[in-house]
Amino acid sequence: MKQPLFALLLVAAAPAPDPAALRATIAKLVGFGTRHTLSTTTDPARGIGASRRWVAGRFAEIGRGCGNCLAVETIGTRAAGPRAPAGVRVEDVIAVQKGVGDPDRVVIVQGHIDSRVNDVMDASTDAPGANDDASGVALVIEAARILSAQKFPATIVYAVLSGEEQGLWGGQLLADTAKTRGWKVAAVLNNDIVGNTHGIGGEHVDTAVRVFSEGIEAAADLPAIKQSRAIGGEDDSPSRALAKAIVRIADADKRIGLDVIAVRRPDRFQRGGDHIPFLEAGYPAVRFTEATEDYDRQHQTVRTENGRQYGDTIAFVDFPYLAKVTALNVATLRQLATAPAAPTGVSIAGAVSDDTHVVWASVPGARGYRVRWRRADGFAWTDYRDVPASVTALDLPHVNIDDHFFGVSAIGAGRAESLVTFAGVPPRPAPGSSK
Repeated sequence: MKQPLFALLLVAAAPAPDPAALRATIAKLVGFGTRHTLSTTTDPARGIGASRRWVAGRFAEIGRGCGNCLAVETIGTRAAGPRAPAGVRVEDVIAVQKGVGDPDRVVIVQGHIDSRVNDVMDASTDAPGANDDASGVALVIEAARILSAQKFPATIVYAVLSGEEQGLWGGQLLADTAKTRGWKVAAVLNNDIVGNTHGIGGEHVDTAVRVFSEGIEAAADLPAIKQSRAIGGEDDSPSRALAKAIVRIADADKRIGLDVIAVRRPDRFQRGGDHIPFLEAGYPAVRFTEATEDYDRQHQTVRTENGRQYGDTIAFVDFPYLAKVTALNVATLRQLATAPAAPTGVSIAGAVSDDTHVVWASVPGARGYRVRWRRADGFAWTDYRDVPASVTALDLPHVNIDDHFFGVSAIGAGRAESLVTFAGVPPRPAPGSSK
């Protein structure tokens, strides 16, 4: 069957992100001089403290516009490491839009506010960080402006993190907070370096974005890893399911104007971001990053050498492109905050048979289920069958279990679809049974 159009309808309902608003946010953040994690927290106009207070004020302003629908708070902890040997207080600014149906289920969109230059310990030199990662912060704030105009069953958390450049400390703080507060984290969208379209090799790409996701789960123990290997589930972890959902959402509405390059790796080679602590905690998380990077604009002191410009300044941010990435985040958040939770207990049976039997546990609030399958040599789900909410098992005649992979998602209001849960296997047969 062809892919359904419900994602298109959900995206069409959202106002478009405003490139001018994104520009204004980045210009304001650049204006704080440096936002280094070790920079001043008391100066009213410079440093990470002033920038965090401004973000909190911006969230509060958005919250007033939606009848105080955002609970704004600053959370913090003390962190120390090689890049902060004397220790530093790390603070995240979050705005919580509480769900009206299933508030414990949470989707998170985040970016990091801290910036740096060549010397990671230099907390005083100007570090504009326009793309890394004021672009991600601007995206988060714009998503809050757009989505706060509506109510959703699930809770949305808009998060601006600190300490990424010094040790992913802001991501760790928020992941720990999620666990402490008992959030059922359905998805984490980490946006880091999402506003540039010119690569260091001279290429220009404004029609694609990379989405990085893990295969084997970082939080999996050895038995779980062995089970995933045994059933061929390496390409269908919850985080990989999230990446596939983002691909489907982008494909459903070409007006967003982005192809998703779903990279089968947690992050860029030998690099990391604030989604990593969430993966280690067992939460589905992905990283959005522009399709092509210019390394002269990352972690560089602003300067010109031999006619070559270095530095992460606002002049090199492509705001129409950043608006596209924002639109894709908004569409994803909208769908996942509307959809029910992903099914659990999904399993298949049908060995030595030409048919496959799929079963799953019922999901509160689901209006139906979508049983998906694909050939075992493929990445994307190609076929599906919808069933009503009263059904939690389905026989698929002549769909051979050895030649296909299977999964089940829950369908909610507006035909919004949860992440697809990959089908595992029922308990092993008793000794002596047929193999």
